[in-house]
Amino acid sequence: MPEQLEPETVLREITDLESRIAELRQAANLPRPDLRATLDAALMELELAVAALHTLGTDQVDTAGGSAVAESERRVLRTVFQDAPVPMFLLDRDAGVRRVNRQAAALLGTSSGYVSGKQFAAFCDLATRAALRSHLAAAVRTGRRQRVAVRFLGREHPVDAVVTMVRVWIRGEPDPMVIVAAGPTTTPVDDDRTPVQAAETAPVDDEAVATIVHRMDVLATAGELLLDEPVFNETVAIRRCARLLAAELADWAIIDLTENGHVGAVGALPAERRSTGVETLRRVVVMGPADDDERVHESARALEALEPGEDTLPYTVWRTRQSAVHPHVEDLNQLGVCSDGQPVCARIGATSLLCVPIEDGERCLGTITLTGSGEHGPFDLMDLAVVQRLGRQLALVIRAARLYRRRAEVADSLQASLLPKTLPSIPGVALAGKYMAATHGGEVGGDFYDVFRTMDGWGLVLGDVCGKGEDAAAVTATARHGVRLVSRWKPTPEEVLALVNDSLLEEDRFVTAVLATVRPKGEGVTAALGIAGHPPAIVVRADGVIRTTSRGGVPLGLFEDFDAGLDTVDLGPGDTLFLHSDGVLEACDPVRQEFGQERLMEILAAHATEPVEAMIDAVERALLDYCDGDLRDDVSMLALRVLPPSLS
Repeated sequence: MPEQLEPETVLREITDLESRIAELRQAANLPRPDLRATLDAALMELELAVAALHTLGTDQVDTAGGSAVAESERRVLRTVFQDAPVPMFLLDRDAGVRRVNRQAAALLGTSSGYVSGKQFAAFCDLATRAALRSHLAAAVRTGRRQRVAVRFLGREHPVDAVVTMVRVWIRGEPDPMVIVAAGPTTTPVDDDRTPVQAAETAPVDDEAVATIVHRMDVLATAGELLLDEPVFNETVAIRRCARLLAAELADWAIIDLTENGHVGAVGALPAERRSTGVETLRRVVVMGPADDDERVHESARALEALEPGEDTLPYTVWRTRQSAVHPHVEDLNQLGVCSDGQPVCARIGATSLLCVPIEDGERCLGTITLTGSGEHGPFDLMDLAVVQRLGRQLALVIRAARLYRRRAEVADSLQASLLPKTLPSIPGVALAGKYMAATHGGEVGGDFYDVFRTMDGWGLVLGDVCGKGEDAAAVTATARHGVRLVSRWKPTPEEVLALVNDSLLEEDRFVTAVLATVRPKGEGVTAALGIAGHPPAIVVRADGVIRTTSRGGVPLGLFEDFDAGLDTVDLGPGDTLFLHSDGVLEACDPVRQEFGQERLMEILAAHATEPVEAMIDAVERALLDYCDGDLRDDVSMLALRVLPPSLS
C-alpha cells in the first residue's frame, strides 16, 4: 500500500531545506566560491519548495513483496554494485554512506569501512558541499536524476569528478536511497591548476618516500628553530612552531595554552579569575596562509579573538590529553563559531582537522590544532605522529623557558636588593645612577653601587664582584653593606677599604671598587677617593674639560696586605664626578671592538652642561647603539654633580 507523508516527515523536509539554504549562504562566502554551482543549487531549491507545496502528501512508494524477494533484490544489487567499473556510493535519504564499492574506496585513498557511516559530503571540499547537498535532496524528493561537479578530498590530493545521483527504492527499506556514481571531469578548477584525475597518481613507493622525507625535514627544522635562541623565549618558540606548521603541513595552525602559564597571561586576567586559580585554555597564536589577502587577515583576527570553548576539539584534547585526527570533517562546529554565527571550519575552509596536546610529561600546557582544505590530502596517522613529537618538543621548550623566567625573576629581585631603591637627597649636589644587566644569562650580576652618610659627609661607592650567581650576590652584599657600615666610624677611604678587605679574605671571590667620601668645601665639595683595582673615577668640569683620577690599588679579598690607590679632587659648581664599572669600557661592537675609555670621555664632555641624569642616559644610549643592544657584561654608573649656589 502506498504510504502518505506523515507530519514528522514534512517537518524534517522543512528543516533539511533550511539547513541546505544556510549551507549555500556559507558556500557563497568561501574564499574561492563556485558561484555558478551555488546559484544553480539555489534555483533548484526554489523549484523543490514550489513542487513540495503542490504535491505534498502525494509521494508514494510500493513496498509490496515478501522478504525473500527483498533479499534476492539486495543480493543482486550488491553484486552489481561491487563489480561496477566506476566508483559508486550507496546513500540513505539523509546522505549518510551505507556502502561503497572498491573503486570508490580507491578514489578516496582509504578503506570501505572508514567511509561507511559518514556523511557523503564530508569527502568533498567546502566549496562544492552545499550544491551537492541540494542535488542529493532533489534526487530524493523528485526522483529525477541529478548531476553535479564535486571535488573529492583524496588521500594525496583533491580529485575533480562529476557525480550522477539517482533515487532507488529497496524492498524492506522504509525510505528511498540514493546511488551515486562518480566519473572523471576535465573542467578546470583554477587558472593555475589543472584538474586531477583519479588515474593520475605518482608511483606509490616514490610518494611514500617523499612523504617520509618531508616529515623528517619538518621535525629537524622544528628542532633547529626551537633551540636556536641563546636564551629560551616562550613567545618566540610558539610563533616559530606555528609558522613552520602552517607553511609545511597545514593551511592554518592554532596554538592554545593554559591561561595561567603563558607570558603575561595571568596579569591580563580579571582579578576574580586570577584569585580562583581556575585553569582554562587561551588562544595564543593563529597562523594562516601566507597570502596577502584581506580575507585571510580578517579570518586570522576572528580566530585570535575566539577563545576555545568547552565544546571544541582543542578543549577536549587538552582535558583528555588524547590526540585526535579527523581526516574528513563532518561537524563544522568542532573549532567553534565566529561572532557572526559562521562556523570556524566553514570560514577557513577546513575539511580536515588534527589536534595534539602540548605536554611535558607532567602536565598538559595546551594544544596544537592544524586544519587542511584537502589540497594536499586529508591528515593521516603519519601527520599525527609528526605533530605529536613536535608538541612534545614545544612543551619541553616552554617548560625550560618558564623555569628560566622564574630564575630570572629571582635574579632580578636579588639584584634589586643589592642596589639602592632611591638615591638620597644631598644638599648642594645632584645624583644619578644606572644599572644595566648583561643581555645574555639570567643570573644575578656582581655590580653594585650605593650612596650613604659617613662620619662627616657622604660616601659614594661603586664595585664589581668577580663572577655571577647566588654566591657572587652574597659577596656583593657583604662588600656593599660593609663599606656602608665601616664608613660610619672610619673617616678615610683607605681605612674603610682595608677593613672590608679583611672581611672578604675568607670568600673565594674578589671585588674591585672605587670609594669616594664627599665633604663640603666653599661653594663646592672635596672628594677623597680610594681605588681597589677598579677603573678610575672621571672628573667632568663644567667647561667640558675631562680628567681621570689616579689608578692603582689591588682588588678586595685577595691579600691580607691591602693597599688602595688614593686621590683627592676638588669639585666646583657644574663639575661632575663619574664612577663606572668595567662593563662600560668592555662593551663591544659586532666586530668585537671595545667601547673604550676615550669614547666614554668624549660622550661625557659632550654632555657636560646637561643635567646629570641626561649625561648618564647619553652614555646608556651610546653603549646600546655601539654594541647593537648586546651587552657582554653588567654595566653600573654613578654620577655626582655640584649644583650652582642658586640651585642648591
